Amino acid sequence: MSADEQITLLPALDEPYEITETQIKNYQEKGHVLLRGVASASEVAAYEPIISQCVQRLNKQNKPLEERDTYGKAFIQIGNLWEKSEAVAKFSLARRFAKIAADLMGVDGVRMYHDQALFKEPYGGHTPWHQDQIYWPLDTDKTITLWMPLVPISEEVGSMTFASGSHSQGYINRMVISDESHKTLAQYIDGKGFEQWTYGAMAPGDATFHSGWTVHSAPGNPTDHMRKVMTIIYIADGLRIAEPESSAHRNDMAAWFPGLGPGDLAASPLNPLLYSRSSN
Repeated sequence: MSADEQITLLPALDEPYEITETQIKNYQEKGHVLLRGVASASEVAAYEPIISQCVQRLNKQNKPLEERDTYGKAFIQIGNLWEKSEAVAKFSLARRFAKIAADLMGVDGVRMYHDQALFKEPYGGHTPWHQDQIYWPLDTDKTITLWMPLVPISEEVGSMTFASGSHSQGYINRMVISDESHKTLAQYIDGKGFEQWTYGAMAPGDATFHSGWTVHSAPGNPTDHMRKVMTIIYIADGLRIAEPESSAHRNDMAAWFPGLGPGDLAASPLNPLLYSRSSN
């Protein structure tokens, strides 16, 4: 069987997943929501080996865990897999997932920002408190991340931990993921009285969605099994690129919006339109 034939046989992931008004309200109020069974067990089983092989091929991390810094211990991180594999692209560009993102944010359509595999190794470290969007040169609250395990996640590993309602504060500070961000944002969360929420065990194909401004962290992996998670970051269609205010912004603008600059529509070839209500 040819590679093209194998890709054709992969699940299309086009059928809609209906979400309720309550789930939309919970997302908009808390900045995060858990949706069960966004992909079926059989759908995830078809894609997991492909994504895992892609991560293994592209991973350049070869230091033992004990020799890495906090960020390096947190996960193996591989971005824009959809560009590097037509099979992974069928997963990451899926209409089903994109429609959920648009529905939760209450926007007409969404574009790809980028996807990322986040594989937390056996006995890997925690992911410090942070806001995703401090890296992104976008002046908006219309960004959202899908976080989907490809393998069962036990209670002891669990989902991410979210500071409920923290997205309402927008930008808090420029701290990238680090020991410093963990300490400072933990104090901020306590000071503001935000509830810390985790969803516990998750099955393959369950997914959390969280806002780009929602402060979140993740525990370490105390097991001898790889925590395999795929993430997809969506931005509302029609957004414009903001003036970079940090090296992180400049780096992301070059990486995810090649050839574009401040004021341009956030719509490079790396940001395809994945769902639009108006084009249905």
